[in-house]
Order: sequence, then structure tokens, then C-alpha cells
Amino acid sequence: MAQRRPANRRTASSQVRRNRDMYMSGNTVRQPQEYPGRRNPVRPSHTRRTVEREPQRRVRTDREIRESRRQIERNRARAEGITKGFIVFLSVVCIALLMMGVHFLQLKSEITSKKKEVARLEAEYTDLKEENDALQSQITNNVDMRKIRQIAFGRLGMKYPSDDQKVLYETTTTSYVRQYQEVPDSK
Repeated sequence: MAQRRPANRRTASSQVRRNRDMYMSGNTVRQPQEYPGRRNPVRPSHTRRTVEREPQRRVRTDREIRESRRQIERNRARAEGITKGFIVFLSVVCIALLMMGVHFLQLKSEITSKKKEVARLEAEYTDLKEENDALQSQITNNVDMRKIRQIAFGRLGMKYPSDDQKVLYETTTTSYVRQYQEVPDSK
């Protein structure tokens, strides 16, 4: 391709810009492979201009115009995908989601209040247990076993059991024995 010399400086800069954007065949990009059976590429239909003469239009009545406008609106609404049924469906889904969200928040607040109640009851339980342990140790410290023994032997006439009154019983399960029946005489 032969280049012409620019007539003045202004045309020279525009010529340089045009040359910079120009692509030379085989320069850096591969040529696309065309379909082997096709000689001439098919031009898109929108580039062809064919003038077709329509027969003379008849005059439409107002009723036909209103009907066509209604049909156009229906077609537009159908094309947009937003129909009355779709709007009802979306509103039902939104209401259902809103109700589920509210229910979820109610359950979450209920769980939080239950956890607080459990924590309060556990704190109350530990306080009561500490108080009970303190009272138990106070009772144990206040009881004088010697004084009880003196009262039992002195005033109440209690005596130690004799050997024939003692019955030995061995157990391996617990540290105490519950007696549901009379113990048979061993002698």
C-alpha cells in the first residue's frame, strides 16, 4: 500500500492516527478459516434493503385501534414476563419469606430468653448448694457426740448391745443396708 505525503502538518497527524489503527493482513493475527463450501459470505438480512410496496391501507376504526393497543399492551406485558399471576406469586413468596423471617426471629429470641433463664437457675442452684453446704457444716460442727452419748446413756438408759444381739451382714454393693424384712435368728 502506497502512502501519500500529507499536504500540511494537521493532515499529517491525522494520517499517522489512521495508520496506527490500520491492520495489515497476516501481520500478527491468523486469518479465520472460512467454510470450504461457501464462496461469498452471506450478508445479514438487516443490511439488505428491499422496498416492498404495501397495498393501500384501509382506515381503521376507533374500536380496532383500541383493541390493537390492548393487544400490544398484553404482548408487552407477556414479553416482559410480569403478569398479574407472576405479581401475585411474587407477593405470596415475599409474604411467606417475611413470615418465616419473623418466626425465625421469634424462635431465636425465645431461645435466648430460655438460655438466660437456664443461666439464672444455675446461678440460683449454685447459691442454694453453697448455702446448704454451709448449713450442713454448721450443723455438723454444733453437734457434740459426747454430749449425745451422755444423754443417751444417762437419761434415756441406753446400753451397748451384747454379742447375742449383734448380727453380721456382708454386702458388696452400697455403703448402707435397707432392711425390708426381719433378720432371721442366727442361733
